[in-house]
Amino acid sequence: MNLRWSWDQDSRELFRRVDPRIWAETWHDPIRLLGQVSRSRLEELAADSEFMQMLSTVHGSLTTYRQSQRWFQRLDDQPFESVAYFSPEFGIAEALPQYSGGLGVLAGDHLKAASSLGIPLVGVGLFYRQGYFRQELDADGWQQERYVNLDPHSMALEMVENARVELDLAGASVAAEVWKAEVGRIPLFLLDSDVEGNDEEGRGVTDRLYGGGAEHRLRQEILLGIGGVQALSATGFEPQVFHTNEGHAGFLGLARMAKVMTEQGLTFDQAIEAVKASTVFTTHTPVPAGIDQFPRELMQKYFESWADSIGVDFEDLMRLGHWPTDPKDAPFNMAVMGLRLAGRANAVSALHGTVSRSMFQPLWPGVPQEEVPIDAVTNGVHPPTWVSGEMSEVYAREVGERWGEADELGWASISEMDDRELWHAHEQCRERLINYVRSRLKQAALARGTSEADAHWYDQVLDPFVLTICWARRFASYKRPTLLLADLERLRGLLLDEDRPIQVIFAGKAHPADEIGKEMIRNIVHFARREDVRHRIAFIEDYDIAVARILYQGADVWLNNPRRPFEACGTSGEKAALNGAINFSIQDGWWDEMFDGENGWAIASAEGYEDLERRDAAEAASLYEALETQIIPLFYAEFESGVPIGWVQKMKSSLASLGPRVSAARMMKDYVRQLYAPAAASASVLSGDGFEAARRLAAWKSKVRSEWSSVKIDIVDGNVALADLGTEREVKARVLLGDLSTEDVEIQLLHGVVAANEEMVSPKAEVMELESSEDGGFYRYRGTFTCETAGRYGFTVRAVPKHSDLTNYADVGCITWA
Repeated sequence: MNLRWSWDQDSRELFRRVDPRIWAETWHDPIRLLGQVSRSRLEELAADSEFMQMLSTVHGSLTTYRQSQRWFQRLDDQPFESVAYFSPEFGIAEALPQYSGGLGVLAGDHLKAASSLGIPLVGVGLFYRQGYFRQELDADGWQQERYVNLDPHSMALEMVENARVELDLAGASVAAEVWKAEVGRIPLFLLDSDVEGNDEEGRGVTDRLYGGGAEHRLRQEILLGIGGVQALSATGFEPQVFHTNEGHAGFLGLARMAKVMTEQGLTFDQAIEAVKASTVFTTHTPVPAGIDQFPRELMQKYFESWADSIGVDFEDLMRLGHWPTDPKDAPFNMAVMGLRLAGRANAVSALHGTVSRSMFQPLWPGVPQEEVPIDAVTNGVHPPTWVSGEMSEVYAREVGERWGEADELGWASISEMDDRELWHAHEQCRERLINYVRSRLKQAALARGTSEADAHWYDQVLDPFVLTICWARRFASYKRPTLLLADLERLRGLLLDEDRPIQVIFAGKAHPADEIGKEMIRNIVHFARREDVRHRIAFIEDYDIAVARILYQGADVWLNNPRRPFEACGTSGEKAALNGAINFSIQDGWWDEMFDGENGWAIASAEGYEDLERRDAAEAASLYEALETQIIPLFYAEFESGVPIGWVQKMKSSLASLGPRVSAARMMKDYVRQLYAPAAASASVLSGDGFEAARRLAAWKSKVRSEWSSVKIDIVDGNVALADLGTEREVKARVLLGDLSTEDVEIQLLHGVVAANEEMVSPKAEVMELESSEDGGFYRYRGTFTCETAGRYGFTVRAVPKHSDLTNYADVGCITWA
């Protein structure tokens, strides 16, 4: 019942020994396994002393894991008591299919890493009775969606007693039960509306992940956000910090505002401050079109009476989800609300941080793009979930037993390990992948009606000794799964080369409404069925965690070729890298910051081309050239005792440089230090003494905003027409503050290199000192700077709001420049 088995090798081996055939047939689900194994087999195991000893050892290991002091408990000062992590999907294991792709798998790894590090966290999501669709291909290679009804009673879930929540959805009462999953040390609560007492529409709220139209999505997100907050209260959890994974759960902010308004008597603006202090928002999309938006009519239907019930003007509520220039009837933007109700926000890679600050800059008028308050925490992956047993044994010996949490120094030892040992472990994984692909292709063919005789050739598909390239993820146009097929004859030559062939494996699903994605799948399948190349290329149906895991473990090269910068992070390449695969990718997402020239290969990005066809052609040419001149020759180059020396050195470079950086342990430590701990500290201050600090901060912001128009930087004097490199220069400013005091405003001196567009590049900000005051509300300030770079160097002065409880100055929406 504890999902730690999904990443603990000994636990999985224990269940496999119960009955290897049933374990495979039940998709590695212990609950289903024990439901199908015979009583006689259980009696046989009970009499097997070796098995019983292993059972005792594994059970003892779980007990120790749950109770031991871990990284968080060993911190000198534990910065918070608990964090609630809300996500629309969680990819924990194939036995709990409540995920569609990257967002859910990341959420699952988030919980697992928190568990391994001992971080006090609780997950909140929905239980979808049909999960996400199962993929099948028809005879023409067109994707068909099939939904399977799931029974929570036959899964690793326990219903929480006395935790039923009830919501008003547009005048209809909808109830939801709460299921609990144990993810190591972390509880995960899933709300389920398919319960007695609800009408058919109410029961269908949690029917499918990402199913239905806008209203259906809105109902799901209300249940996730508002119902999720209720569920936490009903289960006795009072988190200090609330983390919303994308905008889908954003309504949790409204639920928490309503709670403090009714229980503490806070106003709307005061409640915003109280909620913001303890909220973290993570954005995952690099394009506005990827954000959930709901039309005004739907928001009125579901929230107008709710706003009336707590004394909030509906227009004030709508403004939370509007851009500053939006008209009154504009749709409600969930990401905009998420950012407005979060004191701290982050993107999921360094490049995505740059993209997000540009995309959301209009929310902070006048604030330079580089100062838009969106940080970046690059996604990581949970190594024990994804790394093969063979490679795990290698790392345990070379890096240490806690290799999944090791730092750069620990992973550096990989460079010194025996080449043959590393290569042999990887070859075993590739051979297992080839056998798996053959079996899956044959099963799919037989299911489509192919005879046993005609399906016999699948037993010879692929070769365990050929360079194996894998591409596996969601089929979407910006991910360009067919880029490798841009020149079919050139690809055919690579596949069929007599001396140095390659083989390619594809997998992935297209969204049910994405016709372009489905067409790309069909194009790949049609090519893969050509008689001349069908033994060298394959498409695996029904991509899920189980398929992904074996692909990561057996690939030689992990291919990723999105249009930059539309990949927010992408973690499939991180998982593959931990298994010894070498990344071959556009420098987008995580690869943009971690590619060092030695740990993989980069596909040139032709972002200068506005014409997409021309851009795709240029990048496909770069892809083919790298394959032909670098990747293939290296794989088949000098062998020594059966080991490709150059290739293994590349594997070692990849592992040593990426091992410590792609781990979810690193990611979670970043979240604790950069976001969770500061949010908990802010929440503690603003919630104290009946939220008195939140009341004061709201009043101060109101005063500053009403008086800010009087703030003027009257004179700036800096005799720096020519400044020697390294020489300190003085700048003086005369500032009018009107009715504001010097405690309300900070005067800053900014200086830096001037670019061709006359703008400073990443200027440094120095706080200027108050020298004196004058009649009429004028003040004189002084500051100094040093020219640190030769060439054109500039400076300016600005005024920004200042308050001890302010997370960042941009939050007030006021700034004055000289």
